[in-house]
Amino acid sequence: MTAPATGTGPVRRRLTVHGTVQGVGFRPYVHRLAAETGLAGFVGNTGDGVLIEVEGPAAEVARFCELLAHRPPPLATVTRVAHEELPATGAAGPFAIRSTERASGRTQLPPDTATCADCLRELADPEDRRHRHPFVTCTHCGPRFTIATGMPYDRVATTMAGFPMCPDCAREYGDPADRRFHAQPVACPDCGPRLTLTGPGLRPARDADALAAARELLAAGRIVAVKGLGGYHLACDATDPAAVAALRGRKERGGKAFAVMCADLTVAERLAVLTPAERAALTGPRRPIVLVRRRTPAGELADQVCPGSPHLGIMLPYTPVHTLLFGLPGDPPGPRALVMTSGNRSGEPIVTDDTEARTRLAGLADAWLAHDRPIAAPCDDSLLRIRPDGTEQVLRRSRGYVPRPLRLPVPVRPALAIGGDLKNVPCLGEGELAWFGPHIGDMGDLATLDAARRAERQLSRLTKVTPGLIAADRHPGYHSTGWARRRAGARLPLRLVQHHHAHIASAMAEHGLDGTAPVIGVAFDGTGYGDDGTVWGGEILLADYTGYRRFAHLTPAPLPGGDAGVANPCRLALARLWAAGLPWAAELPSVTACSPSELTLLRQQLDRQVACVPTSSMGRLFDAVASLAGVCHRAGYEAQAALELEAAALEARDADAVAYPFGLTGGATLACDPAPMLRALLADRRRRTPAPVLAARFHRGVARAVTEICRRARGATGLDTVALTGGVFANALLEEKCTALLRADGFTVLRHGEVPPNDGGLALGQLMVAATAPHHETE
Repeated sequence: MTAPATGTGPVRRRLTVHGTVQGVGFRPYVHRLAAETGLAGFVGNTGDGVLIEVEGPAAEVARFCELLAHRPPPLATVTRVAHEELPATGAAGPFAIRSTERASGRTQLPPDTATCADCLRELADPEDRRHRHPFVTCTHCGPRFTIATGMPYDRVATTMAGFPMCPDCAREYGDPADRRFHAQPVACPDCGPRLTLTGPGLRPARDADALAAARELLAAGRIVAVKGLGGYHLACDATDPAAVAALRGRKERGGKAFAVMCADLTVAERLAVLTPAERAALTGPRRPIVLVRRRTPAGELADQVCPGSPHLGIMLPYTPVHTLLFGLPGDPPGPRALVMTSGNRSGEPIVTDDTEARTRLAGLADAWLAHDRPIAAPCDDSLLRIRPDGTEQVLRRSRGYVPRPLRLPVPVRPALAIGGDLKNVPCLGEGELAWFGPHIGDMGDLATLDAARRAERQLSRLTKVTPGLIAADRHPGYHSTGWARRRAGARLPLRLVQHHHAHIASAMAEHGLDGTAPVIGVAFDGTGYGDDGTVWGGEILLADYTGYRRFAHLTPAPLPGGDAGVANPCRLALARLWAAGLPWAAELPSVTACSPSELTLLRQQLDRQVACVPTSSMGRLFDAVASLAGVCHRAGYEAQAALELEAAALEARDADAVAYPFGLTGGATLACDPAPMLRALLADRRRRTPAPVLAARFHRGVARAVTEICRRARGATGLDTVALTGGVFANALLEEKCTALLRADGFTVLRHGEVPPNDGGLALGQLMVAATAPHHETE
């Protein structure tokens, strides 16, 4: 920021502030700052950001600019301030806030933010007019993205447009000294949204009675659909085994862990061992779900909340409705820990519409706690873990992050990247900024495709990016790729990007690499369409944004049954043994997990190579080892076997330093052969080595193999930067071991932070590869 010229007479300066500066109390902040420095002028929102003109003594104008640069409001992010000297007009009147200009341009909308401390105090204060108001909010907290219908961000462009302010709220909204000055969601019990509770056989209730009835139902073991900021949750008492089992059965959840919302940090501390960084993440303005180490036993938590997992996903209340659902002092007691899982059926997008909720959640919920403020954009809860060094690894980037942009290391032309079929998240980019949409989920049905299309339209409205290019995954059978072809049509060019190249480009972009030098990209995941038509997933590529070379890969093995076979780790284990020429000993747990007829059919399938696509997937190797170790033979949800293998390894991570060996063969492209590892693991099994030790030795073996391959890549190319990416690196233990070994060997290691390592971050890499490529490279 450049200071204005000094002098003795009055000066006038125009400032255009870019960044996240709307919906965060920026105009009232500027108004107070101008009053503090005694300046005349005005401030207003535009399509480009915030426009300010100030006039007064040169020294005070300079002081104003200095304060503006170093004291922004809590939720604001200033990326650039443009200055222009203007002739002084002799203005001496009070500083004014002007109405929004409907100009062309782009500004940035902040994400939804957890209820601030001031609003929580009002919520609990019997003397305050917003006592127990379920929608208390101000310029420092509350909904933004999920209520915005357009930009610039004003009440008329939100779903609060249908709630005219009462005189008291209008007075606060218009008072520059008030915390709610131009707070677009401002409301009170007299003029704001209303809560309702309905359900079969229940007497309909409203507002405080609805909350009290919902709390009573939860305490009685019932399941309540609760409408939140970005969609419905299904809630039940996390300490009630019968209630949790009922929810798991109704939702056909299998053994996948549920997230738990705790009433406060004290409750969270009873259930899990929290580090200072985890406490900070739980109590911060984003309020994500944080994966933490559960206590053993985990207090009063029902076993079915997270069966077989050492980790627990915890979050704290982030809306006034959540706070009131747990109850204020003096309320009848209710559950202090609630399962809070997305309000949908398995494989479907989160429900946001009230009428739709009554039909799509019928049979899942016993009651519906709803409100009449529409949700403009679905937005699921974000999920992250905290590494031992205190850094974050986001595993699902959604509420609290979206639509905050990411700054790109090189400018891109306007483009839409579709993402993949799993954990789908679209991404729009233009210039030096990229915007992820909210988490959509797996593209398994028409409802999810419709949700993705709606998310793209909403993101385009808010960012004003009109894509001139579409990017998608190269897999010919992906639903997302089909959508991309239809979206591109005959008018827009389509660029198909190899899956693992996109993963590596995503990591490069997040770390600000401009692509002038390649990296050694270690891309490990479950599946990705390879250049040879097989399933890749254990790849070490030498890559930049313009291209890649396959330097090494896991030796392929048959994938019996294709994607359908993924649900049977025992079959994957036997296929790996078959590929390595190792016998199916009768005492192996993978053998005993199969029926005789299943074994016969599997042997015939492998020998004849019927429906056996070769795969180099590291994710499938983790599944196979999970079965060989006796940890998991049938998977009820994605990555179950790998998660349980990691959990087992954590039990014995320091038992010894043994690492199972992998073979490395080949010339220009190395093959990483797991056969030596399998032989060593089987020998340990014959010695009755415990499963946790087998799991830990496997993790160490993979980490050492990665390090050796990267050494060879450095020797061949001189490259010394390694990117760890792909869904397998959501495995904290593997990422930790690979990082430690690589850094000890002198490598610079790129790990994902805000951008997920799994397919939730794929679209960013697609964008960088497609939108930085020469135009003739598009299809």
